[in-house]
Amino acid sequence: MGEITKPLIVGLPAFVRHDIEGRLPVGVEVRFFDSVEDNFEGAPHVDVAWFDHRAQQRTMNVFAKADRLRWTHVIGAGIEHLPLDTLRANNVRLTNGAGINASVVAEYAVMGVLVGAKRFDEVVRAHDRAEWLPDSPGKIELEGARALVVGLGHIGAKIADRLRAFEMRVDAVRNTPRPGDGTMGPHEWQDKAGDYDFIVIAAPSTDETRALVDAAVIARMKPTAWLVNIARGPLIDREPLIEALREGRIGGAFLDVTDPEPLTPDDPLWKAPNAIVTMHLSGRAQTGLFRRAADLFLRNLNAFLEGRPLENEIDLSKGY
Repeated sequence: MGEITKPLIVGLPAFVRHDIEGRLPVGVEVRFFDSVEDNFEGAPHVDVAWFDHRAQQRTMNVFAKADRLRWTHVIGAGIEHLPLDTLRANNVRLTNGAGINASVVAEYAVMGVLVGAKRFDEVVRAHDRAEWLPDSPGKIELEGARALVVGLGHIGAKIADRLRAFEMRVDAVRNTPRPGDGTMGPHEWQDKAGDYDFIVIAAPSTDETRALVDAAVIARMKPTAWLVNIARGPLIDREPLIEALREGRIGGAFLDVTDPEPLTPDDPLWKAPNAIVTMHLSGRAQTGLFRRAADLFLRNLNAFLEGRPLENEIDLSKGY
């Protein structure tokens, strides 16, 4: 990295103004973006930017104008909407917010496991009908049940820890298994899908993980097993999943994420038996996200100015 000239012009979203003003290091000039239009106007004038909008075409257009950009940051863990090839070609560094909402997403995943085990969705529907159920619609006990967490990053590791607190037997899948820790590699778990009562998907969205849960994996699952996805919709092959739900070949699916998003009102996933769609709300079920996001960005900004490694820097050739 070449010498950094000052003032360093930094573009930030207005939603972190409260958490970041007065905390910027010396030699930094900040411009807050209140809208997408502000992003378009400010993009050519910033050295560092935190552009945060999920619409892919808007994102592409903003980065096409950011010709002096050296480092960019996003609040979320997912980067599939970003022009990684363009960033790599222009020597723009990228960091993401992996880990800042790991606890709240892990809590949501555990809720998905509990909802599936106790069928709390059916309890709520009975409540809405003012019907006193004579028996529990869900009878799975977590103690002693088996769970597989696919993806052992910030979120997956917290999910595994929380499920073990229920005395579940938890296995996990990671890119690089560590000897003796009971983890499996990315191509070792599919044949064992039938061993688990819950399969929780927490892997990143890449070309390699698209349709990670395919028809073959779904066919191997127990007829009582639940699939929980808090990662990204494309990791599950949706047509085999819908078919399995309709035919009762798996217990159910708790889907915080879908493909596409948002689902249209006539999408068959809404009415698939035993499917619970929660509209990508897991990361929004929080109270301190913006503060944690600002703290991470400020640590990285100081590191950037001092030439130190950045937290959560993405390998643009790998996409994670």
